[in-house]
Amino acid sequence: MSEDFHHRFLDIAFKAAFASVRSNKGGPFGAVIVKDGHVIGNGVNSVISNNDPTAHAEIMAIRDACRNIANFDLEGSVIYSTCEPCPMCLSAIYWANISEVYYCSTKVEAAEIGFRDHHIYDELSLPSEYRNLPFHKLDHPQAAKLFLEWQNKEDKTPY
Repeated sequence: MSEDFHHRFLDIAFKAAFASVRSNKGGPFGAVIVKDGHVIGNGVNSVISNNDPTAHAEIMAIRDACRNIANFDLEGSVIYSTCEPCPMCLSAIYWANISEVYYCSTKVEAAEIGFRDHHIYDELSLPSEYRNLPFHKLDHPQAAKLFLEWQNKEDKTPY
């Protein structure tokens, strides 16, 4: 694929991101999901307008794409993002089975304007007992039963 092909989709993401910033919807981020050369999902950062810290552009684009194709599996699709995905968005991209990621600004550049992801990357590499956010594992008699029920469920939809 040519750079012009990729820029066509990035242009859509940037146009939406600029509009979002100008309308105070959220931060300076936009994303587009493409499958077979067609846009199937769009998203902009909507953290502020939705009062939702998970409403990042990539997450919103994934939600939109899944609604539009009526499937949670985006295998074979490509995401174009105005910025390198944060750890949450990167995880969602993996969970959605998106095949490729194209982005422009880096996580370092995002940090330079106040978006703080680096500590999350650092925390993820640590065992839970060494993280800054306290994690407490508790035993509960229903935990094993719940997983066993899922494991034995014959009509489940695996993902």
